[in-house]
Amino acid sequence: MTEFSGPAQSWSLAAFCSVVALTLLLCVLTGPDADDLAEFYTGYKSLSPLRNGLAIAGDYISAATVLTIGGIVALCGYDGVVLALSAVLSLLLLMFLLAEPLHNTGRYTMGDVLGHRHPARSVRIAACAVTLLALVPMMIVQLAGVGELLAYVMGFTEPAAKNGCVVGAGILMISYAALGGMRGTALVQIFKTVMLLASGLVVSGLILHTFGWSTEALFRTAARESGAGPAYLRWGLQYSSSPHPALDLASTQCAIVLGAGCLPHVTMRMYTAGTPRQVRRAMSWAVSSVTLFILMLVLICTGATALLGHARITGADPHGTTAYLLGARAAFGSGLSRSESLLFATVTTAVFLTLLASVASMTLACANALAHDLTASRRAPLAPVRELALARSCALLVGIPVILVAALAQHRSLQPLATLSFTLGASAIAPALLYTLFWRRYTRAGLLATLIVGSLTVLALTPGTTLVSGTPLSAFPEADFDWFPYNTPALASIPAGFLAGWLTSVLAGRSTADRERARYESTEHRLLTGPRDRPAGGRDGS
Repeated sequence: MTEFSGPAQSWSLAAFCSVVALTLLLCVLTGPDADDLAEFYTGYKSLSPLRNGLAIAGDYISAATVLTIGGIVALCGYDGVVLALSAVLSLLLLMFLLAEPLHNTGRYTMGDVLGHRHPARSVRIAACAVTLLALVPMMIVQLAGVGELLAYVMGFTEPAAKNGCVVGAGILMISYAALGGMRGTALVQIFKTVMLLASGLVVSGLILHTFGWSTEALFRTAARESGAGPAYLRWGLQYSSSPHPALDLASTQCAIVLGAGCLPHVTMRMYTAGTPRQVRRAMSWAVSSVTLFILMLVLICTGATALLGHARITGADPHGTTAYLLGARAAFGSGLSRSESLLFATVTTAVFLTLLASVASMTLACANALAHDLTASRRAPLAPVRELALARSCALLVGIPVILVAALAQHRSLQPLATLSFTLGASAIAPALLYTLFWRRYTRAGLLATLIVGSLTVLALTPGTTLVSGTPLSAFPEADFDWFPYNTPALASIPAGFLAGWLTSVLAGRSTADRERARYESTEHRLLTGPRDRPAGGRDGS
């Protein structure tokens, strides 16, 4: 059994069921018509900046934030805080550098952004492939996290019960994506973000109250109870056994800063705003919401260490992924009244909905890429009703393998998969978007080289890291085939992605450079100000 028993379990189960019923009803009521592509892909751009900003924040706050980074904060202190702040920095990068250009040039998918300047089927196929490579690993992390969360809170220990949780959550994620489309998943994300922020504020207040509203006392106690002493408050604890701790920390930071904000399920929200001004306002709300949550995450997970100690956190999970829940539970004290049980059920439900809503948005992004990018360059475009049916079928096509892999991978460390997604975003997607949107000489061959070389470098180097094997906390602790000297491949794969695109474009020759410069100048007005007259529906003509 877990520490969550009695009324806490009963209220949590009731809250889970109520939220599932409510969110499914929202998806059914707001779902698109059978032949309305614009409604399925963008929700008719009908969300206000506030609601769109909350939806962006909901997409951005995922299992990697709540579980993985929260665990690092609880166990490693300063290093976890640095990674949490890196997540905020990534969203700021998206806000100030990419948000408006993505809105101005994109229509439904990342393939539309890249294909606007280089309209070729090869570009669409490569963009679709990278979208799947970047999101499917993160989907597995999220879905396995749902199973672990339900099993931990409900006290399930049998593998069959955990697998049943994963399968049930997977069916829900497919339903959210297929039935609700962009508007339905946005409403689920808004609901999740509000619950997460409201419950987090209450728990953060309780923890600060316990320590006399002194953050200094909180961190000093956490350092003492962590077993690491003053090292808890200095950098390097997470990588203390590494021969290159500074480079490992820098590598992980680079992957998060460049990769997290460029993942397709986050950037697709840029296409749902009506005007560039609405994009700016939505991103302001998103950054504010994510910043507030990151601050609360640091307080709650540090509070978990201060109140419970290192041994109890690692006893529940060696990677500390349950630190957020443990901190929330510890904030209420040893016994729970009925009102406290209800508040704690709100916390567990918010985390449950965080995982479920994020994986639903990722499923939608993958389905959109498969249905739209692979058919956009056909000589005879699909009818809207057929493309919409294809998109819904693709949600099922992506979802079933993810469910199977998540069920098989529950008992292993899933940090390599989360790192793989962030590093792919930083090594392939970020350089492709930056070059496409801002470099006049960027060629189609350079774009393909960026996507292919960046992705292959990540896929080749990740199995050789200690996240996969070689340590007791690796995904395969019984094996030892680590050969790459750093914890993540970002320090090698990010330069490889940027260099491949630059070198291929530079070697293309003067005539190709002049042609690409002229093509860029012909689209520069749209990049800076948006299309003069974008229709509400229909297909992308690029």
